[in-house]
Amino acid sequence: APCLRSFYDPGTNLIYFGTGNPAPWNETMRPGDNKWTMTIFGRDADTGEAKFGYQKTPHDEWDYAGVNVMMLSEQKDKDGKARKLLTHPDRNGIVYTLDRTDGALVSANKLDDTVNVFKSVDLKTGQPVRDPEYGTRMDHLAKDICPSAMGYHNQGHDSYDPKRELFFMGINHICMDWEPFMLP
Repeated sequence: APCLRSFYDPGTNLIYFGTGNPAPWNETMRPGDNKWTMTIFGRDADTGEAKFGYQKTPHDEWDYAGVNVMMLSEQKDKDGKARKLLTHPDRNGIVYTLDRTDGALVSANKLDDTVNVFKSVDLKTGQPVRDPEYGTRMDHLAKDICPSAMGYHNQGHDSYDPKRELFFMGINHICMDWEPFMLP
């Protein structure tokens, strides 16, 4: 299982961390979004109060425990204003960038074009747009689900080069089939 990693920003006095996937893995046994799973939190370091929480994969049905690395950077927005950002390449195949002061979603892009569980992420709502063909429901045999439960990004250590304004990250490219069956 992935280890919990937290990241502290003295400029905002926030600690950032991600929460894992819901259980059991059989998604038909746990209806709803399974709130606060698969979430990036920003918490006040002095009080522990949650300043924001952004749920990346509501009702995770693929085991994409999203607790891995979060890179903190300061970059200029399209108006040239410096902005404090948090970038998280998730196991679900999406790279998320949030404003790390308030958790606002800045961008959510596929690691590559083979990610098929989501068609996109709606930047207004922050919700992923699922492709039902690659779901894991009990009445459906899904082939070539990308990424697999291992994820396109897992526990690798990534980095950000502020001089080049580039991120460096290791990527897995593993897909899976899902065959549901009932146990006696």
